[in-house]
Formats: sequence, structure tokens, C-alpha cells
Amino acid sequence: MTRSSGTLTFRAARMLALVAACAASMSLTGCARPEGVLIPVAVGAEVAADKVDMLVATTRAPSETAGVVFSGERGDSLSFANIVVSIPPNRAPGSIQWPAQVPGDPARDFVVTQVDPLSRQQVLPWFQKLPGNKRRVLVFVHGFNTPFDAAVFRFAQFIHDTRSNLVPVLFSWPSRGRVTSYVYDRESTNFSRSDLAYVLAAAARSPHVDEVVVLAHSMGAWLAVEALRQLALQDGRIPPKITNVILASPDLDIDVFERQVQEMGPKRPTMTIFVSRNDHALSLSRTLAGDVQRVGAVDLTNPAYAARLEQGDGVTVLDLTALQGGDALNHSKFATQPDMVRLIGDQLVAGQPISDGASGAAGAVDVVSGAVGAVVTAPIQVFRADVAQSTH
Repeated sequence: MTRSSGTLTFRAARMLALVAACAASMSLTGCARPEGVLIPVAVGAEVAADKVDMLVATTRAPSETAGVVFSGERGDSLSFANIVVSIPPNRAPGSIQWPAQVPGDPARDFVVTQVDPLSRQQVLPWFQKLPGNKRRVLVFVHGFNTPFDAAVFRFAQFIHDTRSNLVPVLFSWPSRGRVTSYVYDRESTNFSRSDLAYVLAAAARSPHVDEVVVLAHSMGAWLAVEALRQLALQDGRIPPKITNVILASPDLDIDVFERQVQEMGPKRPTMTIFVSRNDHALSLSRTLAGDVQRVGAVDLTNPAYAARLEQGDGVTVLDLTALQGGDALNHSKFATQPDMVRLIGDQLVAGQPISDGASGAAGAVDVVSGAVGAVVTAPIQVFRADVAQSTH
């Protein structure tokens, strides 16, 4: 073994131990959960619970275990379901109240009240039944190490806490929900790329949808960006109804990402990227990826990246490094840090891209919280204008 490979192995082992320790710590503080929490539960009128009605599209294999619905393995085809999640009252924003046992108690736990498989032919009627003012769709693509139930509850929590008026659509790809399954999960995003492209294109074609916003977290950002790139290459441009793409802690090789953005062409959605230099999950990812910088952990003060952060068109980066609170890994602040949840919700409800510039994102941060405004870097345009406009 060479000295460099030995160093890499040591760093990988050290980072894996850190991520595993953080995951164990989070389990001890409420993330440990029984299997089968997605068994539908009746919620009486006496429980002051809110409900999130979402459409799910997934490339996972169906599970035969009650309450699991979809496993972490790869399915033979794209599946759809309508899932309704009940959110208990008296809960801190950004948190998920996992049931301690099955069935959960809707007075204090996240539970589902409805899990209905849908055929492709039933998806359009699901959109048609929605209230007339809900014409904007939010497609959420979860990240690495995410079981199906965690994806459902996290998205429901985010929709509820942001008070978003967007129609929630979850795209869930096969993740085994284990820290040691990084490579399997990574290949599962490639496995799912064409299916996500289909879902995005179908939503954009629907006469019942006026706008599509994409929110992708961690490794899901790779999948989302690849699906958008595929649409651009096959159709000549990304559908104009896809207006806004939010990449939260993206697990993306910075060199590859620059090429992906170029190949989307100039007629692409507005993009907002949340980064954090103290993201422990992305530190592990960087080590596993041969020490190549991950977009979600880029250091905006590092001169080595200054030339790549010049003014460009439509890509904005917000640095959340100093923002306190959220998860132990500093990897899910977009959904767990209350000020960020409020900021994103205010912008989405108002129909404004989070990357509107000083009058948009940065201004909204200042309005939400002076503390947040002090630590969120003013929007920085990414990629050179001549590069961004060079194709298509």
C-alpha cells in the first residue's frame, strides 16, 4: 500500500466512524424507530393534527412487510402512491416525532392515515382533485442513507413547517438506509435518472400544473441535476415550467457539476445551493470520492475557488456554515434548522426564487432573523457568464 492510499484509507475510516457516531447519537435522541411505521392509523376529530397529502413516485421495490411499503432495493418499474401524513400538534419546527411503537399515537407521533397505490393513469386524476389554487408543484428528491419511511416523514415535516402552498411530490430512489451502502446508493441514483426525468417532464406537461420547483438533498442533488441535464439534452432545453431548483448540501463533484450546468444550456431554471464547510457527511463523501471537493461543502473564502465563483447567470450559493441548530451532521439544515425552514417557506409561498439576489434571498434572511442574516453569505453568482452561455 502506498503512503497516499494508506492516508486515504485512514481518513475514510475516521470519517466513517464520525458519521456513524453522529448517526448513533441522533438515534439515541429520537431517530431510533420500529419497523412498519407506515401502517395507516385512524385520526379522530379530537386530535388537533394537520395533514400533508402527497404524491409519491419511486423506483424502489415494493415491500411485503406491513407498514414498510417500499424497501431499499431497486424495483422493476416506476411506482406511484398517494400517502397522507398526520402531523401531531405541539412539535418543534424541523423535528420529526417518530412512533416508539407500531401503531403510532397521532396525538404525539407522525403517522400515516392513507397509503394508496396508484397506476400511472390515476396520477392525473390525483392532480385534478386538488384545490384550484394549488397549481405549483414541489418535487423533493431525498439524499443518501434514507429509508422510505424517513423520506416520507421528512418531506411531510418540511411541507408542514414551511407552510408551503406547493403541491408535494416525493421522488424516492432506492437507498438501503445504511452508512456503509454509499456505493449502492450512488449507483441507485443513476438507476433512477430516467424515471425522475419522466416525472419532471410529465408534471411540466400537465395542464393542471403551472410551475414546478425541484428541491434535492445531498446525493439526491446528483440525481436531480442529471435528470434535468437529460431533459435538456433530449429536448433541447429544460421545460420552462421548471422554474426553480434548490440543491441542499449537494453531494456533487464540483468539476462534474460545472459540466452538467454547461450542458443544460442557458435556458435553465434558477438554481440555489446551500453549502456548509462543517458538513460532516460531505467530508466523508469527499474522502470516498478521491478528495474531490463536494459542491455542498465548498469554502467560499478559499482563493482556490475564487475564479469559479465569478458572476454568472442564475446560480446562487448561500453559506450556512455558521448557522447553529439542526442535525448533528450539519447536513440537513434546510429542513431541521427553524430559521432556514422559515426562510425557504416564506420564499416558496410568495412564489419567489430563493436566489433573487439581495432583494430576495438575503433580504428575506434579514427579515426572518438578524442572526441568520449575519451568517448567511450574500448570494454569490457561480460560474463564468461566458461558460454558462456557451452551449445551446
